[in-house]
Amino acid sequence: MNYLAHAYLSFNNPELLVGNLIADCVKGKQINDFTEGIQQGIHLHRKIDEYTDAHPVIREIQKLYTHSAGRYNGVFLDVTFDHFLAIDSLNEPPEGWQKFSEWCYLQIDNNIDETPHIFQRLFSYMKKEDWLYNYRHKWMMQRSFERLTQRAKFLPEDANIYAAFEQNYKELQAGYNTFFPELKQFVEKEL
Repeated sequence: MNYLAHAYLSFNNPELLVGNLIADCVKGKQINDFTEGIQQGIHLHRKIDEYTDAHPVIREIQKLYTHSAGRYNGVFLDVTFDHFLAIDSLNEPPEGWQKFSEWCYLQIDNNIDETPHIFQRLFSYMKKEDWLYNYRHKWMMQRSFERLTQRAKFLPEDANIYAAFEQNYKELQAGYNTFFPELKQFVEKEL
């Protein structure tokens, strides 16, 4: 799961949200530098990732990106699922996705000094480009895929993962529709 899914699965708890979003930037004993609530969010993020990586639907659907993305297939699938969540009317927060995104940015802004510097740099782009809301748009997906491709060390620069996204759109969405309710139920039990 990517940023929108981790934010959504924090269930409007500000400290869980912050921890859930910074978790990939926190290594080893650095976790002890954060409040208990943020630590819970970091742990929750890791449980979500473990559950996702081991799920049979994910293992099967990642294959749709294997030809174009190779071993990075999971990274591109995470971003893809943020797209499907962003257009998911069944899971849309009561206030709507735009207000939810704004609320998330506000919570992070309120705690930004407590986050790792690498996340602070990333967050400035996230907020400026409104990633959480804009994942709904295919242009944002294309931009995200291009950026991921540029950062992937072992992926050819001309890899066209966006084409795989478009060609397999219905299958990817069907995988999301099967998987996400199970993930949401798993997280609710963890809290």
